[in-house]
Amino acid sequence: MSETDQPESAYPGLMTAIRRGLAHKCPACGNGRLYRRYLKVDHDCEACGHELARYPADDGPAYVTILLVGHLIVAPLLFFPFVWEWPVAITLPLTLIPLCALTLLLLPRIKGAFIGLLWHVGLRRHEDAPS
Repeated sequence: MSETDQPESAYPGLMTAIRRGLAHKCPACGNGRLYRRYLKVDHDCEACGHELARYPADDGPAYVTILLVGHLIVAPLLFFPFVWEWPVAITLPLTLIPLCALTLLLLPRIKGAFIGLLWHVGLRRHEDAPS
């Protein structure tokens, strides 16, 4: 079943599609899983058969993740005096380990939300578009 087979009233809204992506679920039905592995999108939804691999979520999720982590964590961190006063051997692990962990935690969720947005808008890969 594709999104065009659903009645207009049953078509989920933008926020529903983004929430489903954040939860690593198929944006079309909300039941099937979105990923096979960490960031590898399943080709088809196991619940509704929707083709998930056709949405071009290439560099957008990484850009948004870096933007969020950089603005919410790195910029305020520069105001703390320990960053400038403590030895580098202590400061680097105390800052880089949480930054890497947060980035790795956010990236699949942001990619899922990005795929939900692309699904809602109807944007697909170029090879899927009619010529």
